[in-house]
Amino acid sequence: MSGNAFRKAEKKKAWLKIALTGPSNAGKTYSALTIASGMGGKIAVIDTENRSASLYADRFEFDVLEIDPPYTVKKYNQAIDLAIQGGYDIVVIDSLSHAWAGDGGLLAQKEELDARVGKGQNNKFANWGNITKQHEEFKAKILNAQCHMICTMRSKQDYVLAEDGKPKKVGMAPVQREGMEYEFTTVLDLAIDHMAAVSKDRTQLFDDTQLFTPTKATGEAFIQWLNS
Repeated sequence: MSGNAFRKAEKKKAWLKIALTGPSNAGKTYSALTIASGMGGKIAVIDTENRSASLYADRFEFDVLEIDPPYTVKKYNQAIDLAIQGGYDIVVIDSLSHAWAGDGGLLAQKEELDARVGKGQNNKFANWGNITKQHEEFKAKILNAQCHMICTMRSKQDYVLAEDGKPKKVGMAPVQREGMEYEFTTVLDLAIDHMAAVSKDRTQLFDDTQLFTPTKATGEAFIQWLNS
C-alpha cells in the first residue's frame, strides 16, 4: 500500500442488507418482495420455500432461482454469484433458515460428522470447525455482495396469552446461527398479523416502538436514505 489510499466515504456506494424474521404465515416472502419493488431495479429471488415466491408473480416483477434439498451453503453461494453476474440490483433470499437447519444444511452436516463411528464421535467439538468455516464464508458472501439483499429467516414459535385471554402465536429467535441477524443493516421482525417491528436499524428510519406494515414506501425510504 502506497500513497493515500483513503477516500471520502459515500452512503450511495454502500449496499443495503435487510433481514425479515418471523414465524410461518407472518408474510415474510410478500413483505420482502414489496420492499424490493419499492427500492427499484432488477429483482432476483433465491427461493428455498417450496416455490412460494412464484405465487406472487402476478403482483411483482422478478426472476426466480429455486433451490431444492440438500440446502448446502455451496448452493446458496452459487445462486448469489449467478445473481451478481446477471446484473440484478436486489437479491431476495427466501430463506436463510434452510442453510442452517434445513435438509442438508449446516446443522445436518454437523450431525452427520458426529455420527461417524470412532473419529466423528470423539471429535464433536472439533467438528464445529468445518461448519463454522462454511457459515463464515456464507455470511461474508451476503455482506460483501455488490447488490442490495433482503433475506428472510423463520422464527421459532411460541404461544402467549393475549389481553382477551386467547392464545396468540408469536415469533422468537430466528432459525439461524445465533447472532446472524445482527450482521444486517436493518432487521424487521414480522408478527403473525403481518405487522413489523424493528430490532436493529442502522438507517434510523424506524422508531423501535413503532409497528407498521411493510409497503413499497418502505423500500423507497431505504433508497432515499442511502442516496441522501
